[in-house]
This record gives sequence, C-alpha cells and structure tokens, in this order.
Amino acid sequence: MKLIEFPSPPRRILLIKPSAIGDVVHTLPILALLRRQFAEAHIAWLLTPACAGLLDGHPMLNEVIVFERHRFGRGWREPASAHGLISFIQELRQRKFDLVIDLQGLLRSGLLAWLTGAPVRIGFANARELAPVFYTHRVRIDTAEQHAIDRYLKVAEALGCDMNGPLEFPFHVTDQDRGEVAAMLDGSTRYAVLLPGTNWATKRWPVERYAALVTPLRERFGLACVVAGSPDERELAEQIPGGINLAGRTSLRQLAALVERADLVIANDSGPMHIAAAMNRPLVTLFGPTNPVRTGPYRREDSVLRVDIACSPCYSRTCSHQSCLRWLEIEPVLKLIEREMEVISLKGSGSS
Repeated sequence: MKLIEFPSPPRRILLIKPSAIGDVVHTLPILALLRRQFAEAHIAWLLTPACAGLLDGHPMLNEVIVFERHRFGRGWREPASAHGLISFIQELRQRKFDLVIDLQGLLRSGLLAWLTGAPVRIGFANARELAPVFYTHRVRIDTAEQHAIDRYLKVAEALGCDMNGPLEFPFHVTDQDRGEVAAMLDGSTRYAVLLPGTNWATKRWPVERYAALVTPLRERFGLACVVAGSPDERELAEQIPGGINLAGRTSLRQLAALVERADLVIANDSGPMHIAAAMNRPLVTLFGPTNPVRTGPYRREDSVLRVDIACSPCYSRTCSHQSCLRWLEIEPVLKLIEREMEVISLKGSGSS
C-alpha cells in the first residue's frame, strides 16, 4: 500500500465517525494508532449526541465535536436549524484541521470533510453516496466480505501508523463510573448482562427467551442477571423478571463499566455487544438478518449463534416471519454459555 506523505506531521486531525455505538467502538483502535503515530497532534472526533457520552473526557482526545444531525437535517424547512448548520460549518473551518479522516463514508460525512477546508482528506475509494469525490486521498480496500475494523485499519496503515502489536480498544471508564455501577447492583458480584434490545426489530431474539435464561443462569452458573439497555428499551427489559433492571439507568460509560465486570454477556447484534467483544468478556451473541463476518464481534466468531437459512443474511429492517431468530432455541444458547464459562474457569485455574 502506498503511504500518504505529509510535508510535516499533521498538527490538527479530525476523525469523522458520527455513529452508531458499535461503529464508534470499532474506531477506537484507530484513535489509539493515531495518538501513537502523531503524539503531539490535536485530535478531535466528530460524532452525534447519542454517542458522545462514550468519549467524554477521553485522554486520547483533545476535543469531542458534537454534530446534531437530526436538528441540522431540518435546515431546509427551519431557518434556525439552517443558521445553526452554517455556524457549525464555520466553526469547523476555523479549527484549521490539516488532516480529516472520514470513516463513515457517506455523502454527509464526505461533504463535512470537504467543508473543513483541510488540505488532506482521506476516505474509502468505494465509499457510498458519492463521498469519494470530496477526498484528496482514497484508500482502496477489499470489496469482499470484510469486518469494519479491518477496513478502518487500512486507513491507519496508509497514514504510516505502526501496525505491530496487539489491537487496543481504549475505553474511558473511570473509578467513579465503576463505583456508581457497583451501587446499582445491590451487592451482586457475579452476574450476566442481558442485552435484549437492538436498533432493528428484526435483529431481536424473542424477549421471552431471554427471560427463560434467568433461572438456569442462576441455578447452573451462579450468576445474577442484570438487564441493560437504552431508555427506549425499558419496557422490553421489564419483560425479563428476576433480574436487576438497569435499562435506561446507565450512561454509556457506566454501561461500559457494567460490561467490564460481567462474568458473561448475552446480546443481539447491537452496540453494547461490541463493547463486550472489545473488552474481551465471555460473550454469546445472536445473529439473524445481519452478517457476523461484517458486523460481528471482532475476531470472536466462536461467540456467535445463528440459524443458517436461505434468506439470511438479508440486511432487512422488516420481516414478515423473522424465522432466523425465532427458530433459534434456548438449548444452543445454554450450550454456548456453558462453553464460555468453561473457558473462563480454565483461564482462572491457569490451565492451558
């Protein structure tokens, strides 16, 4: 791969990856590589309000720039929103970034990269919605099935980052976050985190099956159940009796602190699942309409359960039958849980 050359090292870098939570998690290794490569640079990250909490106060970042996508999207019919968008763009330009990295790869993100006025703007050669026309440098990637993180790493490689060594996912979780989570757990020290929500209804394993896991998790594995998720998932979480319901009660950093201490995480294809995978927690994740090769837990294929049917993966947000997840019964999930717990037990005993 041809390296991108700079007359002098970039001093002000903007990383564009606005959403969603899983995508932000996938971008954390790039942040770590950038900080190592350009130790003295001012590094900013542009993202949406829903994701900003995960990066607030991050020691590797100099700045978090919040992009209010939904408000600015109303600019064509609301003068106040249009004025806000114009002011936002002006402020971006005033920051005088000399390197912008667009990992979102859509028309909006490509346009924002161009509007910064940065002399070097990098993105994917096969980005969607005409985004590549806004870049000065286009990184070619394999068009075959490839995980998002592997695509992002190609950009870091083109920038000359040192690709040796283990991949880092530098979460910013503080002792205060951990203490606040401990206070919510009612003294529970060994627990499984259940994450029944997703942003697509078609990616949701039936909630009654999550509920059916509570008793065997307690009786067979000695784990209390903690149900977590966003405020929009409180009602869903209430359908899982017998556990501690923290849905809607944690910040993103507190959610990361909760997952960090978990003995086990059971989740659909969702942002919090990627937090668990990145933290290397014991994990069981249930896939239906999406492809775990592209968006599964990175290098954790053995943590995935799915039913291999002709129409999956379909990448559809709507489905008349949702067989790919409704046909996934509880017993295979319990078997994978048992295997994950055995691995942890062996690690704890020092066995190989």
